[in-house]
Amino acid sequence: MSTIEQNLQAVRESIAQAALEAQRAPGDVTLLAVSKTFGADAVLEAMRAGQAAFGENYLQEALDKIAAVQLALPQGGPVWHFIGPIQSNKTRPIAEHFDWVHTVEREKIAARLSEQRPAGLADLNICLQVNISGEASKSGVAPAELPALARAVAQLPRLRLRGLMAIPEPETELSRQRAAFAQLRALYEQLKSEGLALDTLSMGMSADLRAAVLEGASIVRVGSAIFGSRNYS
Repeated sequence: MSTIEQNLQAVRESIAQAALEAQRAPGDVTLLAVSKTFGADAVLEAMRAGQAAFGENYLQEALDKIAAVQLALPQGGPVWHFIGPIQSNKTRPIAEHFDWVHTVEREKIAARLSEQRPAGLADLNICLQVNISGEASKSGVAPAELPALARAVAQLPRLRLRGLMAIPEPETELSRQRAAFAQLRALYEQLKSEGLALDTLSMGMSADLRAAVLEGASIVRVGSAIFGSRNYS
């Protein structure tokens, strides 16, 4: 068994344990393997171990990787999620090559993704990124501005608004981790009560995965615990 396969198994077991603790079905939580800085070979190895969804932060690196994986697997590749910051001039390749985008925080970006999504592809799945901790350095829409943005994005063609995403301020204590995720879940429930058909909470990474699952995460984003430590050089 390869290291990536062993790591995937360990992460899946952690998700299953947290789900059972929360009295949820482990299958209700999707593991998104964050493959940034790792090559197509690592993605293919993870796919051989049963991993189906991959998250990428850096657009050019991601496009090269998507092309390489497609070459290796012409009959069907994984589900690709874009989870990095989005500049206006980068929306077209994101709209053309990804299945999900987790980091929409402005109506302008959503409108560009809508316009540029090719008609032959399924609707692009969208999560709105919320700045749940109010950090000046963090991306995301302020909670007070979220309802208006959600209603606007839900109206756009070729997009499907699925839910919310957040990266809270790092905390080591479980109760504090849970508190931030509970805030996001409350916003999600509020939008659902107003008639928006949401089904996705993208929250939790390697260090706070248990807290996220306990608070209702439907997608957890895990990278280094699967692929190993990253080399950003």
